[in-house]
This record gives sequence, C-alpha cells and structure tokens, in this order.
Amino acid sequence: MSHTDSNAAERHTPVMRERILELLAPSLETPGAVFVDATLGMGGHTEAVLERFSGVTAYGVDRDTEALALAGERLQRFGDRFRPVHAVYDDAFTELVRLGVRESQAVLFDLGVSSLQLDETQRGFSYSQDAPLDMRMDQGEGPTAADVLNTYDAAALERILREYGEERFARRIARAVVREREKAPFDRSARLVDLLRDAIPAAQQRTGGHPGKRTFQALRIEVNRELDSWAGALPQAIEHLAVGGRIAILAYHSLEDRIAKQVLAEGTTSSAPVDLPVELPEHEPYLRRLTRGAERPSEQETSENPRAASARLRAAERRRSTKGTSR
Repeated sequence: MSHTDSNAAERHTPVMRERILELLAPSLETPGAVFVDATLGMGGHTEAVLERFSGVTAYGVDRDTEALALAGERLQRFGDRFRPVHAVYDDAFTELVRLGVRESQAVLFDLGVSSLQLDETQRGFSYSQDAPLDMRMDQGEGPTAADVLNTYDAAALERILREYGEERFARRIARAVVREREKAPFDRSARLVDLLRDAIPAAQQRTGGHPGKRTFQALRIEVNRELDSWAGALPQAIEHLAVGGRIAILAYHSLEDRIAKQVLAEGTTSSAPVDLPVELPEHEPYLRRLTRGAERPSEQETSENPRAASARLRAAERRRSTKGTSR
C-alpha cells in the first residue's frame, strides 16, 4: 500500500457502508455487473464493493481531480475493475454512455462535501480553520466563494443563505457582507467567521452550533451548483439503471434529501388516472422502495464517525424500463 493509498483509507470512513452493501447486493451479484459510484470522493464505498463482489466493474465519478487521484491510488490493486471518470454527476451518465456503458446494475450517490475537501485546509470548505475562500470541488473552473461574497448583491446573498443554508439571519448577514466588503474584499475564511460571530445573536450561537455552519454550506452549494446538479443527476441515474438494478442515496441535509424523496416517490407511484378501471403496464410504478422513509446510521456509527450523524439513506430498485416512454 502506497503512502497516498494509506492516506486516503485512513482519512475516509464510508458512511453506512454495510447497509449500502446489503441493499445493493442483489444487483451487484449479477454476472458482469456495473457499479457507478457517482460521487467517488476518496473511494471508500467503491473499495468495499470491489472487495465484496469479485465480478463487478466500478466506475468512479468525481469532479475533483485530487479526489480522483487519491481514490485511484487506493483502488489501483483492482486493476481495470476500477475506472475513474472526471465529470460533475449530472454529466456522468452521458459520459458513461459515450464510454460505451449503456446501463448499470447499481448506482450510489454519497452527497455533500467529502472528507478530502473538509480536511484540506487550503480548499476553504471548513469554517474551523483559516483558509482562502475557494470551496470549488473542481478547482479548475468556476467562481469561488470569495467571488460570490464580493460580487453578489445583498438580495442574492440573502436568497442563497436562506434557501441553501436555511439561515434565520440571512438578511442581517448579507447586509453585513456588503458593508464590510466595501472596506476590503473577502478572501479568507477567518474574516467571514468573525463577521458571522458579530452578525448572529449570541443566544443563537449558544444553541445553534457554530455560526459558520449554515453560511459555509450555502456558499459551497452555490459555488458548485450542487442542488441543480443533483436534481438533474438523479433522474438520469434512474434511467441508466437496468431493470432489477438498484440505487442508494446518502444525503446530509434536508434540501438534498427532499429532492431524493420527491424523485423516488414519483417512481414508486402509479401514474394511472384514478378512474381508470385497469392499471396499464405503462402506468405501473417503475421503482420499488427498498427503505422505509430515510434510514439513519446507528448511534455506534455516529459515535465512531461523527460525519455520519446527519446522513439519511434512501434506496430503490428498478422494476421496469421507461426507455422510449414519457413515464
């Protein structure tokens, strides 16, 4: 095991690993099964799949080139059973088809910020350490968090803080940002954290956790278009699944989970008009739920891996094809 490989394995504990393997097992045991880890990160879930299911070929998708490099080192012992794909997840399935992979037996989404991004100080994702305000998952393109803070007007800042961070004090924070950037542009996280400590009432800080938590989440989602990408990616992933294939989704906040819940609900509900005496095949649900609501990690797992605490797991199985139909 190389230094980089060891580093990746030590820095990343896959959330709800055994439950995900259990849910995906029936489809991964199919001869020649294709597994798509649509949010590869540091490769922990993919490593578990390749170890457990010897006939699987795994495609690991990530927009973060550093993550692809680290995961590639970690998974190099599997040879060509692991194949990295550099793409945002709403482009992933178009790219897979271009590569000749027309369907998959299992898909996993492990959403949100990865262990790599949180732990790399200079990426700017963490509010606990001073760093440049970058927050891009793909550092090769797009605006940074500093660009958002320094160019968005107060109304736009308030909107993203309220919608993406569910921040009660969005207006107060947005106005403070606009006022303070007139003195000097924002470029580092410590200055933003200081502003948040001043803008959010002390009583709220005592009960609501770190004052940077919601603002940093909102900036990260805006910079990386996370919710737009996610809303586009999930229907494509379901369409890419073979009949009998399974999908598992780990979400870490209510906005991600709400999209998953809505898309899966659509697929598990008959589309037949209520007055139709017989349900035609094209109206039958094209998904079957594998979890009752959203499952949560055990207390033991959250105590051993605090990053699992907010995880919500949903899973479904593809019942029938909808290719060539409007569903």
